[in-house]
Amino acid sequence: MRSGAKVAVAGGVFLIVAGGVGYGGYTVFAGASGETRKTGPLSTEEIDQAAGDFLTAWAGGRGGEAARLTNRPVEAEPLLNGYRKDARVSRAEITPGTPTGATVPFTVKATVTHEGVSKPWTYTSRLTVVRGESTGRPLVDWKPAVVHPELKPHSRLRTEVSAAPPIKALDREGRELSRETYPSLGPLLDVLRQKYGKEAGGTPGVELVVTGSGETADRTLLTLGKGTPGTLRTTLDAEVQAAAERAVKKHEQAAAVAIKPSTGEIQAVANNPAHGFNAAMLGKQAPGSTMKIVSAAMLLDRGIVDGPGAKVECPPTVQWDGATFQNLEKFGLTDPTFRQAFARSCNTTFIKAIPELGAESGSALGATAKKYFGIGLDWKTGVPSFDGDVPVSAGTETAASYMGQGRITMNALNVASISATAKNGAFKQPVLVPADLDGRKLATAEPLPAPIAAALREMMRATAVEGSGAVVMGDVSGDKGAKTGSAEVNGQKSNSWFTAYADDLAVAAVVQAGGRGGEAAGPVVTELLNAR
Repeated sequence: MRSGAKVAVAGGVFLIVAGGVGYGGYTVFAGASGETRKTGPLSTEEIDQAAGDFLTAWAGGRGGEAARLTNRPVEAEPLLNGYRKDARVSRAEITPGTPTGATVPFTVKATVTHEGVSKPWTYTSRLTVVRGESTGRPLVDWKPAVVHPELKPHSRLRTEVSAAPPIKALDREGRELSRETYPSLGPLLDVLRQKYGKEAGGTPGVELVVTGSGETADRTLLTLGKGTPGTLRTTLDAEVQAAAERAVKKHEQAAAVAIKPSTGEIQAVANNPAHGFNAAMLGKQAPGSTMKIVSAAMLLDRGIVDGPGAKVECPPTVQWDGATFQNLEKFGLTDPTFRQAFARSCNTTFIKAIPELGAESGSALGATAKKYFGIGLDWKTGVPSFDGDVPVSAGTETAASYMGQGRITMNALNVASISATAKNGAFKQPVLVPADLDGRKLATAEPLPAPIAAALREMMRATAVEGSGAVVMGDVSGDKGAKTGSAEVNGQKSNSWFTAYADDLAVAAVVQAGGRGGEAAGPVVTELLNAR
C-alpha cells in the first residue's frame, strides 16, 4: 500500500497489482474462541492490510465482502454493490496514495458505460482505518463518502436517462448563467433544472448522478449524453451576481442576496462555501439588529413612538423580566430622538417600549412582520426558500426578539426583502423565476402606511449617512438607507449582519462570526450596491 499498489478491474476481470505489497487475510484478534482481543493504536501493517483488502474486494465487485471489512456492513453493502449495478462502472483502477496516519487517500480512474456509450470518470477519495469496537480488528470506518466524496447518508450513485432535461439559464438581460462562471449558482441551477427542465423545452440526456441525499436536486457527476438544453430566463442580474460571488469569497462563511424593491425580483444569490447548502435562501438564524426595521415599524404602527423626531430613552442598560440587556459597549444617548436611537442601534430604546404593549408584547412583533413585511407567508420564489419566522415570545425572549435575537430566524433573503419593503413602501414577494412561467400564486401583504414607510426610510438614511453604517456606506451613491446588526450565538463571536438599499436595489448579507455588522457584512453589501 505504501509503495503505490493498484487495485484494478479490466474487461470484467478484476486484477490486483500489488507493487510489492501483500494483501493477505486478516488476523482475528477476538472472539468466542478465547483469542486475545488486540487493542491500542493501529500499526502501519494493519492499516495497509485493512485498506488494501477493502479496496480489493470493492474493485473486485464483491460488495458484500467489502462491506464486512467495514465497521458498518449493513449500511455499506447497498452502496458498494450499487457501484457496478446502479452507477454502471464497467472498469476501474484504484491507486492508493501516501497514508496520513490511519487515513489512506486514493484515486479512482473509472469507465462508466450505459447502452454502449462509455465515458471516463476520475476522482479522489479517502478512507480511514479504525479498530473494531467488539473485535479489535482493523476495519474501514464506513462513510458513504468513501465511495465518492459527494455521497451522504441514504444517497446513491445512478447512471440513467436524466429525470429532467438540461437547461441554459439566462439572467434578466439574456446573459448565460453557468456554474463555472458563477459557482454559487451551482446548487440553484440543479434545482431549476429539476423543476423547470421540461417547461424550458429541452430533451434529457444520460448522466451519472448522486440521488436521494436529501438535497433539493440531484447532483450530476458525469454526463454520458448531453441531451438538448432548454432556455430558462431568471430574474438574476449577471453583473450584480458577479459582484456577489467576489464579495462572499472574502469570508470563510458568508451569504448575500440582492432584490429589486419595486418588483421583488432577486438580482443575486451568493454563498461561500459555494457548493452545498443554500444558506442565503434556506438559512435559519437570528438576524440581530437588522430586525429593528420591523421593530421600529411596529412601534410606529402601535402609536408607541410618534415618529422619527419623537424623544425616546437610550440608557446604557435596561432590566426586563429579571435580566439585564445593554447596548454595544454599554453606550448611552442623552435625550435622543427615535431617529438617533435607530441610527446608533440602541437596544435599550426598543426594550423600554415593551411594557406599553401590555398583553401583546410577545405577539406584536410577529404580527407586524407578517402584516407588512410578508414574513411567514409561504413564499414561492421558484426554488426552495425559507420565508422567516417570528414566533410568539415570553419573558426575556420577548426583549431579545426586539433586537433580532431570541427565537427569531431569518436568512439573507428575508432581511433583504425587509429592507426592500421599507424602500418600496410595500412588500413584493421575492422571485427568482417569473411567476407566469408556472402560474404560481405569490404571497401578498398590506402596504406600509405612508407615514411609517417614510419614517423607516428617514431612519435608515440616517443610519447610512451619520449612524452605525456611515463609514461603510460612504462611497455608495443614490437614495440610500441601511441597518447594521450583529447576533450572538452560544457565546461565540457574533455573526455580522448588514442590510442596505440604494435606488432600486436592496441587499442583505451575513458573515458567520464576523463581529459587528459594518465591519464584515457591510463591505459585502456595498460591493453589490456599487455593481448596480
